[in-house]
Amino acid sequence: MGTNGSTMLEPLRQGLPPLDPAAVSSAASCALPARYEAVREARQFTRRTLEQWDIEDRFDDICLVVSELVTNALRHGLPADVPCCTPDRSPIVRLHLMRWTERLVCAVRDPSHDTPVARKADDFSAESGRGLFLVDSFSDSWGWHPLAGTLNGKVVWALFRLHSTPAE
Repeated sequence: MGTNGSTMLEPLRQGLPPLDPAAVSSAASCALPARYEAVREARQFTRRTLEQWDIEDRFDDICLVVSELVTNALRHGLPADVPCCTPDRSPIVRLHLMRWTERLVCAVRDPSHDTPVARKADDFSAESGRGLFLVDSFSDSWGWHPLAGTLNGKVVWALFRLHSTPAE
């Protein structure tokens, strides 16, 4: 996972149920381009990762939430004149998937410091604005934290409880 992954876990620990970063059984991340094709790339990456981890039972929910988190990062987390990368060539939007024994966290990093705001979902005919409502509906919990240290921006995360298979 490297240094970016451990840096990601610091703010996540503050807002999640007690999850020991050392107990992460699997982790994967991918850089995403600052264009809307990134949503499809994020879904494909998520599908491949969940297949490798043998987690298919919540695939639809997890993929929907990843799509919404990445869409929000692209739509609301990037300045209008955004380049594809930071000056040190690190991508400005990144998807992290982290798995514990019975939990999975999807986290999307973007360069914005703006607080994600869930809009009321009572207008079901609206074309947009329901992303965080969907994240809230399909994940077990979600939240966000500003990044500290050398990383700029924030991370928005969603947690999924995984069904553990009983020991035989």
